[in-house]
Amino acid sequence: MERKAITFDTVIRTIMGIIVIVGIIMLLQRLSSVLLPFFAAWLVAYLLFPLVKFYQYKCRLKFRIVGIICALLTTAVALAGIAWLVVPPMIEEGGRIKDVIIAYIEGSSTLNSIPWKVQNFIREHIDIETLKAIVTQDGFFESVKETMPKVWNIIAQSLNVLGSLISLTMILLYTIFILLDYEEISNGWSRLLPARYRGFAVQLMRDVEEGMNKYFRGQGKIAFIVGILFSIGFLIIDFPMAIGLGMFIGLLNMVPYLQMLGFIPTIILALAKSAETGQNFWLIMGMALAIFAVVQVIQDAYLTPKIMGQVTGLNAAIILLSLSIWGSLLGMLGMIIALPLTTLLLNYYQRYIIKK
Repeated sequence: MERKAITFDTVIRTIMGIIVIVGIIMLLQRLSSVLLPFFAAWLVAYLLFPLVKFYQYKCRLKFRIVGIICALLTTAVALAGIAWLVVPPMIEEGGRIKDVIIAYIEGSSTLNSIPWKVQNFIREHIDIETLKAIVTQDGFFESVKETMPKVWNIIAQSLNVLGSLISLTMILLYTIFILLDYEEISNGWSRLLPARYRGFAVQLMRDVEEGMNKYFRGQGKIAFIVGILFSIGFLIIDFPMAIGLGMFIGLLNMVPYLQMLGFIPTIILALAKSAETGQNFWLIMGMALAIFAVVQVIQDAYLTPKIMGQVTGLNAAIILLSLSIWGSLLGMLGMIIALPLTTLLLNYYQRYIIKK
């Protein structure tokens, strides 16, 4: 096999290519503050477009803008409804926790239900006066007065409130304009590429989009079911903030196995319930851990292989191996993209390497 000779023209083309790539990267960095609202709006438009199509074609709305407004209003109402279901119980439980903390600090409660080792750990690692200043109203305002000058300096240096409002407005406007011509924009970008690369680029983007759609639909279904299971389990054992905590852990499950972070609020709420009711802390925590174990077994043994196996075409062993490998390589990002990327690579290996 003959080696291709390196000519002066090849060197110049290579140098020019590197210069162009570096220039594009520098330009993107320079324009990042301008481009970020656009890409954020594109993501929002991508998520809302199925709802816009539903209103326009299924509900037979004549104008696209009416479908867009209906989709935005539906999303706003749904988010407000979720907040209405979750926030009031959180505020109520927060008030109860505050009363328990104040009683413990002032010495009117001995908290015999909480092990002494746990109480000693709290006293050694948490400043009681600072905690009291946070949870009591007078102390809170005093803390705010003391810290506001420092906080304001940080805010003034790092955050422009007016700029944030303008960015949110720009994202909303970009979203509306993108949705108005979504099909034309999403199908027209390929015309900007050279003809010889156009077919492969279009096919690649379709494969990536299909893989990501399948993955997020499957993972969203798993996260929703897991959130319901946690909520039911916490309601059965009468755990504080059962529905809010359960759905929060389910939301964490959008990234596989991230629900383990739910242990932190679970421990705090178990301490609060033990202090308030006098029940043994280890009994409360043991029941909560049993809920975690049961839901995890259901998820690993049935939900993930059943739902993600159908979505990605991978068996359970390959799914776990993929999550482990990509998670070790790229951390949290790797676990998010592990399954769609593995599916895409296997499909391309079968298509182009073994010609299947």
